[in-house]
Amino acid sequence: METIMTKVGFIGLGIMGGPMAANLQAGGCKLYLHDLKNPPLALVEGGATVCTSATEVAKRADVIIVMVPDTPHVEEVLFGADGVAAGLTPGKIVVDMSSISPMATKEFAKKINKRQCDYLDAPVSGGEVGARAASLTIMVGGSQEAFDRVRPLFELMGKNITLVGGNGDGQTTKVANQIIVALNIQAVAEALLFASKAGADPARVRQALMGGFAASRILEVHGERMVKRTFAPGFRIELHQKDLNLALQGAKSLGISLPSTATAQELMNSCAAHGMAQLDHSALCQAIERMSNHAIAADPAQ
Repeated sequence: METIMTKVGFIGLGIMGGPMAANLQAGGCKLYLHDLKNPPLALVEGGATVCTSATEVAKRADVIIVMVPDTPHVEEVLFGADGVAAGLTPGKIVVDMSSISPMATKEFAKKINKRQCDYLDAPVSGGEVGARAASLTIMVGGSQEAFDRVRPLFELMGKNITLVGGNGDGQTTKVANQIIVALNIQAVAEALLFASKAGADPARVRQALMGGFAASRILEVHGERMVKRTFAPGFRIELHQKDLNLALQGAKSLGISLPSTATAQELMNSCAAHGMAQLDHSALCQAIERMSNHAIAADPAQ
């Protein structure tokens, strides 16, 4: 890896950002960190520098990675008081790995480009497990040149790394990913609910289906969560709500219809209304269970 690429800023060190930054550090990067909370102690003990603002991160690092929850947060980090933009000098690269609006991303990129810096949108899929295992799928929008420069960093955090197209295309891909994931969760929930109500053992039904054409990562991981009633968050319902909202907003602006996406969003909304916004998105099944007055499986804690 080129020396210039080893000075990496990382802003947003939560469930995903913390382990991603740890993998960069393990790969030999000198880290400059900023977060609303104190950065993980292990990173600081490993030699990372804690910065008082996003501006300071941008001044000291050559590549600045942002990993925060939503579009307004990215805008604030980049262009707010003490934001990244104020600390940029020509030739640096801003990499937004959050999952946000593709339309807003294109505008953010233009503003960063005016400062003679490159911008990549590089949202990820794989959840906390993928972040810790450095096995994330990374979907990138931006120039080939910037992508090639940052790719060694991506390879420290993920496995399936694709330059999809120009700025915004990475975020568009992530929205498409979240549509597929949500609809698959809904499909698995409905299938297991049907099987359970019909008197079959949902655990064995899931096991049988894993050997056929219906097999999927969602059936494997989230199907097991539904059967075992383990809904501690890997990816929270409230974050998936946000992503499906991006999909439906985008669909409206594009003049297209996403009927099943709208249904999945309403099921997420129902879960949130029942105080489940912080649970894993596999808990979507509980909205369907309420409608049917039947649970896929009994809660082992009861």
